[in-house]
Amino acid sequence: MLYSAGSGCYVNTCKSPQVCGASFCSESNPGGNRLSFRQTDRPRESEKDLEITYRFELWMAMRVLVTGGSGLVGKAVERVVKEGEGREGEEWIFLSSKDANLVSAEETRAIFEKHRPTHVIHLAAMVGGLYRNMRQNLDFWRSNIHINDNVLHMSHEFGVEKVVSCLSTCVFPDKTTYPIDETMMHNGAPHNSNYGYAYAKRMIDVHNRALFQQYGRRYTAVIPTNMFGAHDNFNIEDGHVMPGLVHKTYLAKKEGKPLVVWGSGRALRQFIYSVDLARLFIWVLREYNEVEPIITSVSEEDELTVKDAVDAIVEAFEFKGEVIYDTSKSDGQIKKTANNAKLKRYLPDFKFTPFKEAVKETCDWFAANYDMARK
Repeated sequence: MLYSAGSGCYVNTCKSPQVCGASFCSESNPGGNRLSFRQTDRPRESEKDLEITYRFELWMAMRVLVTGGSGLVGKAVERVVKEGEGREGEEWIFLSSKDANLVSAEETRAIFEKHRPTHVIHLAAMVGGLYRNMRQNLDFWRSNIHINDNVLHMSHEFGVEKVVSCLSTCVFPDKTTYPIDETMMHNGAPHNSNYGYAYAKRMIDVHNRALFQQYGRRYTAVIPTNMFGAHDNFNIEDGHVMPGLVHKTYLAKKEGKPLVVWGSGRALRQFIYSVDLARLFIWVLREYNEVEPIITSVSEEDELTVKDAVDAIVEAFEFKGEVIYDTSKSDGQIKKTANNAKLKRYLPDFKFTPFKEAVKETCDWFAANYDMARK
């Protein structure tokens, strides 16, 4: 006899779960997502047809849990889903720290019990800029290790089909050859300015590989370069380079003061707009089936100096004042050029938003939302 799940897909009874391999089945996977089944008069199909129908309907019923949903990338994912990247039948759930403290195993379990996701985009993390990392390496290590372990372990326990986590190019060795690629992550120690955060992020890759080796889980990770955009943390002391510069320039113009940039401005970075990154996250969730992470970055030839970024922000705000570089401040890691050859092989026609256009959109958003922006 056949039974029909509430979404309309036809599978064998739970006495034969091996036919469809349904990870959400309460019989074949007690921790998985449970669907309600009803009897149907539909004629029996071949096992191949059943598998095809199951996979199609599972996709149509995809429930995506986005941790860190109120942050820079989470808000960008929400935007592009609303603008057309979402598909009929999908459910997207965007979590913020108000919904659960993911450092807590108990609260993480409760949120998975509540939402029963089939897919997870894991963006939640304790994050900060260069100077905050230098002050709090232990805090970054401990908080992020707990968050990542809780999310990945609960995803496995609850039968989540796919998890895409967010890493950073800071995971790569400080002393290395350039450009760096996905195979080089564990070849040496990261830069000492943010080793706590970097090692915690590296452990996501270790966790994913172990889950695949032991249980066949195909969880993976994205490695973006320096991301920026609306809904970032624009805190001058503790934010990343781009949002900090946006806030500083906004205030310098408003107050009629010089713009003081920390460092020499010669450090090199590949900047990626959060909206572009969001589109790539959704592609990875749907199409990329490797456990090995993938670098999501503009090309090497699009690498810019921090001074180039300053010039673009100054132009976007039409700032006419003096720009001073305080070389008593650290530049951090001078170079971490990433190779996006793998991304190009998969998506040769992907178009990134032009840098100055993305900077202008970010500056305009910050000016229009100054009172509510994180800062």
